Amino acid sequence: MFPLRQSYNPPRLPDGYVLDSHQPPSSEALNRLLSKCREKTHSPSKLALAVDRSICHLSIFEETTGKLAGFVRATTDYGLNANLWNLVAEPGEHQSILFAVLIHRVLGILRRDAPGCSIAIAAPIAAIDALEDYGFLLDPNGIRAMGYRLR
Repeated sequence: MFPLRQSYNPPRLPDGYVLDSHQPPSSEALNRLLSKCREKTHSPSKLALAVDRSICHLSIFEETTGKLAGFVRATTDYGLNANLWNLVAEPGEHQSILFAVLIHRVLGILRRDAPGCSIAIAAPIAAIDALEDYGFLLDPNGIRAMGYRLR
């Protein structure tokens, strides 16, 4: 569950990283990170439109180089459902903490802006532990998600 105790210490970014919720990364930078994380890339114009139409997006950058190291965005109908998209973090020693920071922050935004919505995500394997730490359930009650791509 998402801890609400006063004494809870939220995850902190490692030194050398900054979190940005205002300026989205370029589509090219996001596609590079998606590719590096073995996730599907998208046309730059469609990716930019998807980010623009999201209720929020969070980016983690390396402070000295400005290189994108983590990303997540959220959409919602503000009534029943919210979805997390493009959750990725640079592979390496800080990947699990980058996932934890992104998930913690995006859940805080959704609790504030879309309370009561159920939250779903098609997550990369590397993010499963961090998501479970925040109360996400893998295939709850045996429910398996399916997707269909319109062409």
